[in-house]
Amino acid sequence: MTSVVDQDSPQPVRTDDGPETLRRPTPPRRRAANGAAKQRRSPTLRQERALLTNGARLVAGMDEVGRGALAGPVSVGVVVVDAATRTAPQGLTDSKLLTPAAREAMVPQLQRWGVAWAVGHAGPAEIDAHGIVAALRLAGRRALAQVRRTCGDVDVVLLDGSHDWLSRGDVDLFEAAALDPMGPDAPEPGVRTLVKADLQCSSVAAASVLAKVERDGLLVRLARQYPAFAWDQNKGYSAPAHLDALRRHGPTPQHRRSWNLRALADDEVSSPEPATPAATPAATLDAGLAGTTPDGMMAP
Repeated sequence: MTSVVDQDSPQPVRTDDGPETLRRPTPPRRRAANGAAKQRRSPTLRQERALLTNGARLVAGMDEVGRGALAGPVSVGVVVVDAATRTAPQGLTDSKLLTPAAREAMVPQLQRWGVAWAVGHAGPAEIDAHGIVAALRLAGRRALAQVRRTCGDVDVVLLDGSHDWLSRGDVDLFEAAALDPMGPDAPEPGVRTLVKADLQCSSVAAASVLAKVERDGLLVRLARQYPAFAWDQNKGYSAPAHLDALRRHGPTPQHRRSWNLRALADDEVSSPEPATPAATPAATLDAGLAGTTPDGMMAP
């Protein structure tokens, strides 16, 4: 019988089969990169607290969802924190890493956690009219306008990604259509972009969860009007069932018609069947059904 060497000690060990030998400890086995080996790092308030320490009174985390969808709105969540805000609810992370059930269970906690929260939307007609970047800005500023009513002006916004799509540029994309819900006299918040902010910053992760749950709920309700497109499952993204319905029925008023839907759906149907129900103005984004006002704000 052979003795087992102590893994924590390189001391010689006598075996029954021969003289003393020096056996090195076996190094711990590295777990596979694609397995469940890496422990998920939870987001923190480190970035937010640094901004608050440097003079900000209110810091908002902001994230978008629905940017790459073929149908439905683009939605932007915002969660405001201040110096008194405590550590975020346990289990919070980027919404894409949570199951639908976990996201929905976390919503009431997140709504109580921050100083204020909101989700703004820009509908498909607005995306078609102004482009996706301007629509993101519109949705984000709608969300900011709502939290402004609750807590006042936000000093700094932490934005997920590397591009500031929230601030007004030199050319005001909203001026001609008078779309900016913040109004001309509202002070512009400072914007800090941070790649993977939804994995690092609690306020941004919270905003991503709230935006995801609200937009998903909206697409589930719209799916009842347009069941052929399976929006309750694909949430307006280019899943096979969605593309197949586009081939058979053509786009609905909830589709982003300025996008190349024909190519995406590989349109081979010369005269598609009409989608049901009959077309309604897309700009309303089914406001009553979604629980929002026509300007994309949450109804009180």
